[in-house]
Amino acid sequence: MSPTPPAASELLLASRPFAGAAGGVRVRIKVTPRARHAGVTGLVNDADGAPRLKVAVTAAATGGQANTAVLALLADEWHLPRSAFAIHAGAADRRKTVSITGDTGGLLAALRRWYKQRGLDPGEEKQ
Repeated sequence: MSPTPPAASELLLASRPFAGAAGGVRVRIKVTPRARHAGVTGLVNDADGAPRLKVAVTAAATGGQANTAVLALLADEWHLPRSAFAIHAGAADRRKTVSITGDTGGLLAALRRWYKQRGLDPGEEKQ
């Protein structure tokens, strides 16, 4: 017997670099430190096909400067308090998982809106 294929909504959620977690949301990112310009520059897939947000910061990757810059940039981008953000995994790696503390449903809804507005959602056409 073959396994049941995932629902379309599960496929779309799996194609996003964020997911709900206990007490908030986790976001997978790939950081470019010492970039010319700071910002969220798009998406990149890991070797396993999992998407990550590409985040560029002008800070160097020494002494946690790039991590601090990443968290500040994401807080500003998503209009959330900096205190809600933390590096969950990958503090010394370019591939990181960032946790955002708060209402999981509200955060996911806000990130989905942002994701669609940026034209990053593969299930949505750019407007």
